[in-house]
Amino acid sequence: MNVVDRFLSYTKYDTQSDELTHMTPSTPGQMIFAQALQKELKQIGMTEISLDENGYLMASLPANTDKEVPVIGFIAHLDTSPDLSGHNVSPRIVKNYDGGVITLCAEENILLDPKEFPELKKYIGEDLIVTNGKTLLGADDKAGIAEIISAMDYLKQHPEIKHGKIRVAFTPDEEIGKGAHKFNVQNFGAAWAYTLDGGEIGELEYENFNAAVAKITFKGRNVHPGYAKHKMINSIRIANQYAIMLPRWETPEHTEGYEGFYHLIGFEGSVEKTVLTYIIRDHDRDRFERRKKELEHLSRKINNEFPDCASIEITDQYYNMREMVEPVMHIVETAAEAMKEAGIVAQVRPVRGGTDGAQLSFKGLPCPNLFAGGHNFHGRYEFVPIHSMEKAMEVIVNIAKLTAQK
Repeated sequence: MNVVDRFLSYTKYDTQSDELTHMTPSTPGQMIFAQALQKELKQIGMTEISLDENGYLMASLPANTDKEVPVIGFIAHLDTSPDLSGHNVSPRIVKNYDGGVITLCAEENILLDPKEFPELKKYIGEDLIVTNGKTLLGADDKAGIAEIISAMDYLKQHPEIKHGKIRVAFTPDEEIGKGAHKFNVQNFGAAWAYTLDGGEIGELEYENFNAAVAKITFKGRNVHPGYAKHKMINSIRIANQYAIMLPRWETPEHTEGYEGFYHLIGFEGSVEKTVLTYIIRDHDRDRFERRKKELEHLSRKINNEFPDCASIEITDQYYNMREMVEPVMHIVETAAEAMKEAGIVAQVRPVRGGTDGAQLSFKGLPCPNLFAGGHNFHGRYEFVPIHSMEKAMEVIVNIAKLTAQK
């Protein structure tokens, strides 16, 4: 089975994660998929295969050289985003893309238009895998899984390519920020690893956002509006006042590159009680801490005007892996060299998000992120070029080969 056939077969599994279940994995479909992959890993000759009760699947490709080579790993996640349905995914291959508009769903006039998605122009002449316009595709991160397993299968069938022991892992719940929470780094046993969870071909990332979530709760007091003067405290209005006190331009829609932001992702309330939920992001650790302090400062300002109205809870989610990867930059350089051998120009850029690799790096497993090839993740306009998937598989093979040579 080649990388495309693998990916298409994987899209049949509904593996959306769900942060409301408070279980690991958060949905049963992820475990069903992990069990299917467990059988496939056995079929292609992997060893030391383990699947724990939390849905973490690990396996080994034994070394085929007597040379002492560090154990390296490759990691991808089982789940797809809760942002759009992953049920009954019906992928379609657009052959020899001509640069025009791709109709995803004719009856609902859902179009993949290069005017809105100009990155399509990079793939004229290539074969693209697209959705039917009703679900996400799942290239994030089933493309990564397909690429890793296909690379292991290729190495198994080509013993002339010398490599050390390679570990692979497939993890649950990355999309809800919990993919690395129960990952046993010691059992994985690699000196370093790579996540296959990036976007377009060539992406190589070793720095990401520092991340936190903040919940600000506003207590109000409801009184009949006809008799409310000097009595009512409307928590919705106060929450709105809080929201507009934050810098207008420091939001996702106004930032790029290394620029951080405050992102309001939830506004739920009534006169009696309103809750704002923000995510806080910044690549720079000092600026990240200042952003958290700013939210606390604004809560105090609100309480000066409306005593004991606002309470805030801030929880750190993950940190910038750069500080853990920089001491071992040779692992990034090896990945860049592997891309060069595959005829790819490495695009080293900061992740405007986070990966399992960020948390794993702070757990003692330095873990840069490599491209898996997809675009427009988490929605109906998601697509992945087949050539990009094939090149990602080639890069994995090259990393294994180069690590043994060095």
